[in-house]
Amino acid sequence: MGKKAIIFGGSGYIGTNLLSFFINNKIFDSYYIFDIKPLIGFDAIIYKDIVNYKNVDVREKLNIEIEDIDIENSWIFNFAAIHREPGHEYKEYFDTNIAGAENINSFASRLGIKNIFFTSSIAPYGRSLEERTETSPLYPETAYGISKGFAEKIHKEWLAENKLRRLIIVRPSVVFGPKDPGNVYRMIKALKKGTFILPNDGKVIKAYGYVYGLVESILFTMKKEDRLIIYNYAENPLVPLNSMVAITKDYLQIKKPTLELPVSVLVSIAFFVQILFKITGKKTDIHPVRVKKAGFPTNIKPQYLIDNGFEFKYDFKSALSHWKSVTPEDFE
Repeated sequence: MGKKAIIFGGSGYIGTNLLSFFINNKIFDSYYIFDIKPLIGFDAIIYKDIVNYKNVDVREKLNIEIEDIDIENSWIFNFAAIHREPGHEYKEYFDTNIAGAENINSFASRLGIKNIFFTSSIAPYGRSLEERTETSPLYPETAYGISKGFAEKIHKEWLAENKLRRLIIVRPSVVFGPKDPGNVYRMIKALKKGTFILPNDGKVIKAYGYVYGLVESILFTMKKEDRLIIYNYAENPLVPLNSMVAITKDYLQIKKPTLELPVSVLVSIAFFVQILFKITGKKTDIHPVRVKKAGFPTNIKPQYLIDNGFEFKYDFKSALSHWKSVTPEDFE
């Protein structure tokens, strides 16, 4: 019987980083990656049968057979999700995030696997000017946040059916790190060009989590014995956006000035920029909804990890330093 990791959505950013971490630390005997996107960067290991990849859509019934599974010590990871906002039709978030959770539950039950790890989001908290911990009420405001909240409940139903099952739910904040073209990377690029504009006075807390810290937290919680763990992942302590900007400029020795403008003005500018790009037939990441989100506070505290002695290795400056040591080309 083999100890296996079955990762749905494993070709994505968190999935591939977790896969590398698990392989390097020899956590499982073999790995099954199921995703509609190809798995890139693991060809040599695939050839050695350590990693097995298959094109799978979690929106459909999962008629997958895996032999010789140690059902007590193998884990299913549900990373499959529609998450980019904006970028999808309203119903698409529900079609993937809810149906995916239901189909993965059925798959786990059919194979008898006792452990599921689900990547949710901080989106179910909604805007969080006041600090939010794992015990805070959920007030999702978007299709993504609502669908993730429903998916959590669906996985909890699976847990309740059998007292020998385990479920871990992580609610990650904005994840960043090597080779990720996300919000933090865009901020760095804009600061280097002198085009980054701080929304309002920049004192808003925007929760963030370095990907290496996140994957370490996953293994940390897996080693616990609790049947149900729900935890936030954000670095501790967090610093406000204006401090993130100051740390980045100091670390990278960026001298260009940074403007500050009200969110309402930035949203109006984004609206006209989007129209201009649409007229010229070009694409842009600048979108009024995305700009408005930049001004939303997401003050998330990882209370579970703090209470259980998790070591937070990556404050924002340490994360930048580690990131640059791994992929210096990201900073060119």
